[in-house]
Amino acid sequence: MSKIPRSHVFCPSLCPGVKQALWLTKSKLIEGLPERIANLCYDPAYTFPNHEERVHNAISSACLWSTTGEIQEREEYCPKLLQGLLHLCRTQTCAFPSLSQRTFMENWKLATTWHKDSTIYHVRGTDGLLMSAKTPLETLASSSEIQATEQHVLDSLYPLSPAIDLQEVNVYEEKNDIGFKEGFPYSHPHTVYVTEPRDTKAKFLPDQLRAKMIMIAFGGAVAKAKILFGEDVKTLPQPIVVQSVGTDGQLFHFMVLQLNTLDFDTNDGIKNIVWMDGDQALYDTVAVKPKIKRKVVLVPAGIAGFKPETFMKFWAMYLNGAV
Repeated sequence: MSKIPRSHVFCPSLCPGVKQALWLTKSKLIEGLPERIANLCYDPAYTFPNHEERVHNAISSACLWSTTGEIQEREEYCPKLLQGLLHLCRTQTCAFPSLSQRTFMENWKLATTWHKDSTIYHVRGTDGLLMSAKTPLETLASSSEIQATEQHVLDSLYPLSPAIDLQEVNVYEEKNDIGFKEGFPYSHPHTVYVTEPRDTKAKFLPDQLRAKMIMIAFGGAVAKAKILFGEDVKTLPQPIVVQSVGTDGQLFHFMVLQLNTLDFDTNDGIKNIVWMDGDQALYDTVAVKPKIKRKVVLVPAGIAGFKPETFMKFWAMYLNGAV
Protein backbone atom coordinates (compact mmCIF):
# COMPACT_ATOMS: atom_id res chain seq x y z
CA MET A 1 0.00 0.00 0.00
CA SER A 2 1.37 3.39 -0.94
CA LYS A 3 1.99 5.84 1.83
CA ILE A 4 -0.60 8.56 2.26
CA PRO A 5 1.20 11.90 1.97
CA ARG A 6 1.08 14.33 4.85
CA SER A 7 -0.03 17.90 4.38
CA HIS A 8 -0.87 21.01 6.35
CA VAL A 9 -4.24 22.68 6.36
CA PHE A 10 -5.29 26.20 7.29
CA CYS A 11 -8.78 26.35 8.76
CA PRO A 12 -10.62 29.24 10.47
CA SER A 13 -9.54 28.26 13.98
CA LEU A 14 -5.84 28.24 13.09
CA CYS A 15 -4.24 31.63 12.52
CA PRO A 16 -0.64 32.18 11.51
CA GLY A 17 0.89 35.64 11.55
CA VAL A 18 1.15 37.94 8.55
CA LYS A 19 4.84 37.14 7.96
CA GLN A 20 4.02 33.44 7.82
CA ALA A 21 0.99 34.00 5.59
CA LEU A 22 3.12 36.00 3.13
CA TRP A 23 5.64 33.17 2.94
CA LEU A 24 2.96 30.51 2.46
CA THR A 25 1.32 32.51 -0.33
CA LYS A 26 4.58 33.76 -1.92
CA SER A 27 3.42 37.35 -1.57
CA LYS A 28 4.94 40.80 -1.37
CA LEU A 29 3.34 43.14 1.18
CA ILE A 30 2.58 46.76 0.28
CA GLU A 31 1.36 48.99 3.10
CA GLY A 32 -1.79 50.98 2.38
CA LEU A 33 -4.63 50.63 -0.08
CA PRO A 34 -4.07 50.41 -3.84
CA GLU A 35 -4.23 53.82 -5.49
CA ARG A 36 -7.44 53.06 -7.37
CA ILE A 37 -9.31 52.19 -4.17
CA ALA A 38 -7.74 55.02 -2.15
CA ASN A 39 -8.93 57.50 -4.79
CA LEU A 40 -12.52 56.33 -4.32
CA CYS A 41 -12.35 57.47 -0.68
CA TYR A 42 -11.82 61.11 -1.63
CA ASP A 43 -13.44 61.50 -5.06
CA PRO A 44 -16.54 63.74 -4.67
CA ALA A 45 -18.31 61.68 -7.33
CA TYR A 46 -18.44 58.73 -4.95
CA THR A 47 -19.24 60.53 -1.71
CA PHE A 48 -21.59 58.57 0.53
CA PRO A 49 -24.48 60.94 1.43
CA ASN A 50 -24.90 61.81 5.10
CA HIS A 51 -22.59 58.96 6.02
CA GLU A 52 -21.37 60.31 9.35
CA GLU A 53 -24.81 60.33 10.96
CA ARG A 54 -25.82 57.03 9.39
CA VAL A 55 -22.65 55.20 10.44
CA HIS A 56 -22.91 56.68 13.94
CA ASN A 57 -26.43 55.26 14.17
CA ALA A 58 -25.22 51.86 12.91
CA ILE A 59 -22.61 51.73 15.67
CA SER A 60 -25.19 52.73 18.27
CA SER A 61 -27.63 50.11 16.99
CA ALA A 62 -25.05 47.33 17.17
CA CYS A 63 -23.31 48.27 20.42
CA LEU A 64 -25.74 50.28 22.55
CA TRP A 65 -29.41 50.16 21.65
CA SER A 66 -29.96 46.43 22.12
CA THR A 67 -28.36 46.02 25.55
CA THR A 68 -29.03 47.21 29.08
CA GLY A 69 -25.65 46.13 30.41
CA GLU A 70 -22.28 47.82 30.16
CA ILE A 71 -21.82 46.61 26.59
CA GLN A 72 -22.63 43.51 24.57
CA GLU A 73 -20.10 40.77 24.07
CA ARG A 74 -18.03 41.32 20.93
CA GLU A 75 -19.37 38.00 19.57
CA GLU A 76 -22.75 39.76 19.42
CA TYR A 77 -22.04 43.35 18.41
CA CYS A 78 -19.26 42.63 15.89
CA PRO A 79 -21.43 40.78 13.32
CA LYS A 80 -24.31 43.22 13.96
CA LEU A 81 -22.05 46.16 13.17
CA LEU A 82 -20.71 44.49 10.03
CA GLN A 83 -24.23 43.78 8.78
CA GLY A 84 -25.28 47.34 9.59
CA LEU A 85 -22.44 48.83 7.55
CA LEU A 86 -23.13 46.49 4.64
CA HIS A 87 -26.79 47.51 4.75
CA LEU A 88 -25.74 51.14 4.40
CA CYS A 89 -23.66 50.25 1.36
CA ARG A 90 -26.56 48.37 -0.23
CA THR A 91 -28.76 51.46 0.06
CA GLN A 92 -26.59 53.08 -2.63
CA THR A 93 -27.47 50.52 -5.31
CA CYS A 94 -29.83 52.95 -7.06
CA ALA A 95 -27.02 55.50 -7.35
CA PHE A 96 -24.57 52.86 -8.62
CA PRO A 97 -26.62 50.26 -10.56
CA SER A 98 -23.64 47.94 -11.06
CA LEU A 99 -23.84 47.14 -7.34
CA SER A 100 -26.91 45.05 -8.17
CA GLN A 101 -24.57 42.58 -9.87
CA ARG A 102 -23.48 41.25 -6.46
CA THR A 103 -24.71 38.65 -3.99
CA PHE A 104 -23.73 37.47 -0.50
CA MET A 105 -22.96 34.01 0.82
CA GLU A 106 -22.82 33.41 4.58
CA ASN A 107 -20.40 30.81 5.91
CA TRP A 108 -18.57 30.57 2.61
CA LYS A 109 -17.29 27.03 2.03
CA LEU A 110 -13.86 26.87 0.44
CA ALA A 111 -11.35 24.11 -0.32
CA THR A 112 -8.16 24.43 -2.35
CA THR A 113 -4.62 23.07 -2.44
CA TRP A 114 -1.12 24.12 -3.49
CA HIS A 115 2.36 22.58 -3.23
CA LYS A 116 5.34 24.46 -1.82
CA ASP A 117 8.76 23.16 -0.75
CA SER A 118 7.63 19.52 -1.07
CA THR A 119 4.71 20.16 1.25
CA ILE A 120 1.03 20.20 0.40
CA TYR A 121 -0.94 23.10 1.86
CA HIS A 122 -4.70 23.43 2.02
CA VAL A 123 -7.19 26.15 2.81
CA ARG A 124 -10.36 24.46 3.95
CA GLY A 125 -13.29 25.40 6.08
CA THR A 126 -16.56 27.25 6.33
CA ASP A 127 -16.07 30.81 7.44
CA GLY A 128 -16.63 34.43 6.58
CA LEU A 129 -19.22 36.32 4.59
CA LEU A 130 -18.44 36.40 0.89
CA MET A 131 -19.63 39.05 -1.53
CA SER A 132 -19.33 37.67 -5.05
CA ALA A 133 -19.98 39.36 -8.37
CA LYS A 134 -20.89 38.58 -11.97
CA THR A 135 -17.62 40.10 -13.18
CA PRO A 136 -14.08 39.85 -11.79
CA LEU A 137 -12.24 42.71 -10.12
CA GLU A 138 -9.80 44.50 -12.39
CA THR A 139 -6.07 43.96 -12.06
CA LEU A 140 -4.49 46.59 -9.80
CA ALA A 141 -0.76 46.15 -10.45
CA SER A 142 0.50 46.76 -13.98
CA SER A 143 2.65 44.30 -15.93
CA SER A 144 5.79 46.25 -15.03
CA GLU A 145 4.85 46.29 -11.34
CA ILE A 146 4.25 42.54 -11.46
CA GLN A 147 7.65 41.97 -13.09
CA ALA A 148 9.28 44.16 -10.43
CA THR A 149 8.19 41.71 -7.73
CA GLU A 150 10.92 39.35 -8.99
CA GLN A 151 13.38 41.46 -6.98
CA HIS A 152 11.43 40.99 -3.75
CA VAL A 153 12.91 38.48 -1.29
CA LEU A 154 10.51 36.60 0.96
CA ASP A 155 11.28 36.90 4.67
CA SER A 156 12.72 33.73 6.14
CA LEU A 157 10.91 32.08 9.04
CA TYR A 158 14.01 30.18 10.17
CA PRO A 159 14.35 28.54 12.68
CA LEU A 160 10.56 28.16 12.77
CA SER A 161 8.81 25.78 10.42
CA PRO A 162 6.64 27.52 7.78
CA ALA A 163 3.85 25.14 8.83
CA ILE A 164 3.96 26.05 12.52
CA ASP A 165 0.44 26.34 14.01
CA LEU A 166 -1.09 24.66 10.96
CA GLN A 167 -2.89 21.36 11.37
CA GLU A 168 -1.09 18.35 9.92
CA VAL A 169 -3.39 15.85 8.22
CA ASN A 170 -3.37 12.82 5.93
CA VAL A 171 -4.24 13.65 2.33
CA TYR A 172 -6.86 11.43 0.74
CA GLU A 173 -8.08 13.86 -1.90
CA GLU A 174 -6.80 17.22 -3.10
CA LYS A 175 -9.97 19.29 -3.47
CA ASN A 176 -10.53 22.51 -5.37
CA ASP A 177 -13.98 23.83 -4.53
CA ILE A 178 -14.79 27.55 -4.58
CA GLY A 179 -18.21 26.95 -3.07
CA PHE A 180 -20.31 27.78 -6.16
CA LYS A 181 -22.44 25.37 -8.15
CA GLU A 182 -21.77 25.18 -11.87
CA GLY A 183 -23.62 27.91 -13.70
CA PHE A 184 -23.88 30.17 -10.64
CA PRO A 185 -24.03 33.70 -12.14
CA TYR A 186 -22.12 35.44 -9.32
CA SER A 187 -19.06 33.25 -9.68
CA HIS A 188 -16.25 35.75 -9.02
CA PRO A 189 -15.12 36.28 -5.39
CA HIS A 190 -15.11 40.00 -4.67
CA THR A 191 -14.70 40.62 -0.92
CA VAL A 192 -14.48 38.28 2.06
CA TYR A 193 -15.70 39.82 5.32
CA VAL A 194 -13.99 38.21 8.30
CA THR A 195 -14.75 38.56 12.01
CA GLU A 196 -13.39 36.68 14.97
CA PRO A 197 -14.90 33.21 15.48
CA ARG A 198 -17.87 33.07 17.85
CA ASP A 199 -16.91 29.73 19.38
CA THR A 200 -13.88 31.00 21.28
CA LYS A 201 -13.36 33.48 24.10
CA ALA A 202 -9.76 34.11 23.06
CA LYS A 203 -9.52 37.42 21.24
CA PHE A 204 -7.48 37.30 18.06
CA LEU A 205 -4.46 39.55 17.84
CA PRO A 206 -4.74 42.01 14.92
CA ASP A 207 -1.81 40.28 13.21
CA GLN A 208 -3.65 36.95 13.39
CA LEU A 209 -6.84 38.41 11.94
CA ARG A 210 -4.90 40.02 9.09
CA ALA A 211 -3.16 36.70 8.37
CA LYS A 212 -6.53 34.95 8.29
CA MET A 213 -7.75 37.52 5.76
CA ILE A 214 -4.74 36.85 3.53
CA MET A 215 -5.11 33.08 3.67
CA ILE A 216 -8.84 32.99 2.94
CA ALA A 217 -8.62 35.53 0.09
CA PHE A 218 -5.62 33.66 -1.32
CA GLY A 219 -7.52 30.39 -1.14
CA GLY A 220 -10.42 31.90 -3.04
CA ALA A 221 -8.11 33.32 -5.71
CA VAL A 222 -6.29 29.99 -6.13
CA ALA A 223 -9.55 28.06 -6.43
CA LYS A 224 -10.83 30.50 -9.06
CA ALA A 225 -7.55 30.39 -10.98
CA LYS A 226 -7.65 26.60 -11.19
CA ILE A 227 -11.25 26.68 -12.41
CA LEU A 228 -10.41 29.24 -15.10
CA PHE A 229 -6.96 28.09 -16.19
CA GLY A 230 -6.68 24.43 -15.16
CA GLU A 231 -5.55 22.47 -12.11
CA ASP A 232 -1.86 22.56 -13.06
CA VAL A 233 -1.58 26.24 -14.01
CA LYS A 234 1.52 28.07 -12.78
CA THR A 235 1.81 31.15 -14.99
CA LEU A 236 -1.55 32.90 -14.91
CA PRO A 237 -2.80 34.36 -18.22
CA GLN A 238 -4.59 37.00 -16.14
CA PRO A 239 -4.09 37.94 -12.47
CA ILE A 240 -6.99 37.41 -10.09
CA VAL A 241 -7.92 39.99 -7.44
CA VAL A 242 -9.81 39.23 -4.22
CA GLN A 243 -10.44 41.69 -1.38
CA SER A 244 -10.97 41.14 2.34
CA VAL A 245 -12.21 43.25 5.24
CA GLY A 246 -11.63 42.08 8.79
CA THR A 247 -12.89 43.56 12.05
CA ASP A 248 -13.18 42.89 15.77
CA GLY A 249 -16.02 45.39 16.03
CA GLN A 250 -13.77 48.41 16.55
CA LEU A 251 -10.59 48.03 14.49
CA PHE A 252 -10.92 47.42 10.75
CA HIS A 253 -8.34 45.91 8.44
CA PHE A 254 -8.54 46.33 4.66
CA MET A 255 -6.68 43.92 2.40
CA VAL A 256 -6.44 43.37 -1.35
CA LEU A 257 -4.67 40.35 -2.84
CA GLN A 258 -3.59 40.06 -6.46
CA LEU A 259 -2.72 36.51 -7.46
CA ASN A 260 -0.02 36.74 -10.13
CA THR A 261 1.52 33.28 -10.01
CA LEU A 262 0.98 29.73 -8.82
CA ASP A 263 4.61 28.77 -9.36
CA PHE A 264 5.66 27.62 -5.90
CA ASP A 265 8.60 25.47 -7.03
CA THR A 266 10.92 28.27 -5.90
CA ASN A 267 10.74 31.39 -3.76
CA ASP A 268 12.32 33.34 -6.61
CA GLY A 269 10.53 34.86 -9.58
CA ILE A 270 7.26 36.76 -9.72
CA LYS A 271 5.42 37.17 -6.42
CA ASN A 272 1.80 37.69 -5.57
CA ILE A 273 0.92 41.09 -4.09
CA VAL A 274 -0.90 41.94 -0.86
CA TRP A 275 -1.98 45.49 -0.05
CA MET A 276 -2.81 45.94 3.64
CA ASP A 277 -4.26 48.94 5.47
CA GLY A 278 -4.64 47.68 9.02
CA ASP A 279 -5.57 48.93 12.49
CA GLN A 280 -8.11 51.47 11.28
CA ALA A 281 -10.36 52.31 14.25
CA LEU A 282 -13.99 53.18 13.54
CA TYR A 283 -14.26 54.71 17.03
CA ASP A 284 -12.19 54.92 20.19
CA THR A 285 -14.67 53.81 22.87
CA VAL A 286 -18.34 52.97 23.22
CA ALA A 287 -20.18 52.62 26.54
CA VAL A 288 -23.79 52.52 27.75
CA LYS A 289 -22.80 54.33 30.93
CA PRO A 290 -19.78 56.52 31.67
CA LYS A 291 -16.88 54.94 33.50
CA ILE A 292 -15.89 57.21 36.37
CA LYS A 293 -13.02 56.80 38.81
CA ARG A 294 -12.37 59.28 41.58
CA LYS A 295 -14.81 61.71 40.00
CA VAL A 296 -12.87 61.60 36.72
CA VAL A 297 -14.66 60.38 33.59
CA LEU A 298 -12.38 57.74 32.09
CA VAL A 299 -14.79 56.63 29.37
CA PRO A 300 -17.73 58.84 28.39
CA ALA A 301 -21.17 57.42 27.69
CA GLY A 302 -22.00 56.81 24.06
CA ILE A 303 -19.56 56.74 21.18
CA ALA A 304 -16.29 58.63 21.57
CA GLY A 305 -13.64 59.26 18.96
CA PHE A 306 -15.81 58.39 15.95
CA LYS A 307 -13.70 58.22 12.75
CA PRO A 308 -15.91 58.42 9.64
CA GLU A 309 -12.89 58.13 7.33
CA THR A 310 -12.64 54.45 8.28
CA PHE A 311 -16.11 53.86 6.91
CA MET A 312 -15.14 55.62 3.68
CA LYS A 313 -12.45 52.96 3.19
CA PHE A 314 -15.07 50.30 3.88
CA TRP A 315 -17.30 51.96 1.27
CA ALA A 316 -14.48 52.25 -1.27
CA MET A 317 -13.72 48.51 -0.96
CA TYR A 318 -17.42 47.76 -1.47
CA LEU A 319 -17.70 50.13 -4.43
CA ASN A 320 -14.56 48.90 -6.19
CA GLY A 321 -15.46 47.14 -9.41
CA ALA A 322 -18.80 48.92 -9.80
CA VAL A 323 -17.46 52.27 -11.04
